Amino acid sequence: MKRRKTLIWVGDIIGLLIAFVIFIIPFIFMLANSLKERKEANLLRMNLPEKVQWENFVEVFRANDYQIVTAFKNSFILVIGSVILLIITGSMCGYIIQRRNDKVAGIVNTLVMTGLMVPAAILPTIWVLQRLHLYKTMTGMIFIETALNLPFTIMLYRGFMSSIPLELEEAGYIDGCSRWKLYSKIIFPLLKPVTSTVIVIKAVTVFNDFTNPLYFLPGAENATVQLTLYNFMGQFESSYNLLFADVILITIPMLILFIFFNKRIVEGMVAGAVKG
Repeated sequence: MKRRKTLIWVGDIIGLLIAFVIFIIPFIFMLANSLKERKEANLLRMNLPEKVQWENFVEVFRANDYQIVTAFKNSFILVIGSVILLIITGSMCGYIIQRRNDKVAGIVNTLVMTGLMVPAAILPTIWVLQRLHLYKTMTGMIFIETALNLPFTIMLYRGFMSSIPLELEEAGYIDGCSRWKLYSKIIFPLLKPVTSTVIVIKAVTVFNDFTNPLYFLPGAENATVQLTLYNFMGQFESSYNLLFADVILITIPMLILFIFFNKRIVEGMVAGAVKG
């Protein structure tokens, strides 16, 4: 027993060291160089700046007529819209698939699993969006992100749904609840742990998406933060201090989100597997 605790303790330390090397050190490196002057930052050394240059962040904000401000606005709208749709549709579909045992549920479940493996076809999707007058629109992009991330979201909700006892639903029906009232008043409030997981995972996924906005939401006025980072890589190729400042600004929102929800992520991921 004592040996087992020692092994767990050693494993925790090794895990923390690996996380420190992979995540913390690169972040400190970027932060330090983002506060340096151009010549000093271009040396790419791991040391504190001789003189802190907060003006680097101001210059990044002002670049290309405050393009990064527009990009943050577009990214936040895209993330919020996509995550809300994913929570609504994913929880409903997961609930139905988990509770029904007929052929229809089996077919839908097969389609969901297929959606995890089959990539989206770009040209046919653009053609459909054009016919629906949704190409180059934020609404169309929200639908695209929702469709691409829906299978995994359904899988998470379905796994967690198996941990909710059927007796709760039976008691609700006895009390006269309709199916919608049962779902909205009893089932959905119990899904908070997995909903927190969906919020974090899918917010990060959508926020960091580069390829889909590039294809389905072109135009400078529709730029997202990842597209501006790509543009800045060319614009600030010889100014690593400004490039690192841009990366830091883009990293902060998702870092804050993870700090607030990190305790619920694992709980939402494993609850269905443990209890189901």
